[in-house]
Amino acid sequence: PISQPPIARPLMAGAKPAASSAFVDGYIRQGREVELKSFTGAVAADGGFAVPREIDGQIDALLKMASPIRAIANVVRVGSAGYRKLITRNGIQSGWASEIAARPVTNTPVFEEVIPSFGELYAQPAATQAMLDDAQFDVEGWLAQEIATEFAKAEGTAFVSGDGVNKPKGFLTYPTTAQQDQNRAFGTIQHLASGVAADFGTNPQDRLFDLVHAVRAPYRQGAVWVMNATTLGRLRKFKDNQGAYIWQAGLMAGQPDSLLGFPVIESEDMPDVAANTLPIAFGNFKAGYLIAERQETSILRDPFTNKPYVNFYATRRVGGGLINSEAIKVLKIAVS
Repeated sequence: PISQPPIARPLMAGAKPAASSAFVDGYIRQGREVELKSFTGAVAADGGFAVPREIDGQIDALLKMASPIRAIANVVRVGSAGYRKLITRNGIQSGWASEIAARPVTNTPVFEEVIPSFGELYAQPAATQAMLDDAQFDVEGWLAQEIATEFAKAEGTAFVSGDGVNKPKGFLTYPTTAQQDQNRAFGTIQHLASGVAADFGTNPQDRLFDLVHAVRAPYRQGAVWVMNATTLGRLRKFKDNQGAYIWQAGLMAGQPDSLLGFPVIESEDMPDVAANTLPIAFGNFKAGYLIAERQETSILRDPFTNKPYVNFYATRRVGGGLINSEAIKVLKIAVS
């Protein structure tokens, strides 16, 4: 009998091959580049290929979980490193007048231009070709996990204490002063002193209450605490005047712990309690700190530099900076 060719039935909707499958099986495992040029955007082959959205989404999700500042800051996607943001220091002025009275010209708002400091964030995980050839090896999950882990470590430090030189400028590196909002220069953060030179001092819980109410009410909605685990361990022992602990554990899974009714975010890049340090920050980071990043992560496959390993050089442009110094306050370990 004459054999019939197999019937080419269309795949069901759930079985359609995704762009990430071609990327992983073609480029990551085998290094084939021809078929990628049709869907990876305008990134040149010698500079790597843009990661498909499926994998890039995994990286973003892991970054958000591992980098605490990214999870609470204002994150925007930009098309270039020339991103600028305009901030108004005061609103449009208004006035009262009778029905037929003259309307004098009101003052216009003062604009400030904020330019986040950019740098190129990179990671370079490696795997053997034997690992890549193994069908049981989850290349997609491994690659996303490795890149996200390295990116999160670098980001976590830069968003807190980065110097702004080829990297984001951390919010703790901006100048601080004890002056209040109406008198303080733009871009300067208000600090409240602990009262003693190298520790919290007496009645430390009162300093925390002062820090909360130093943030104006519009920014207090959505405000969080940021500190490291060592500092949080000390604050968990603080009590109010009635002897009740001011720290409260989250009552439901996934719900953050709270301090004076506001969520607590642990960041290991925050300094410990010591003289002239800023171990505790409180404020609305959505309004106060901006993270700007290019839309895609690019990967360059390099099987030559480190044989028998295949290096995957992943890069992403990331910037960060303070955009509203009224929205974030810090506690300074000092007498005044």
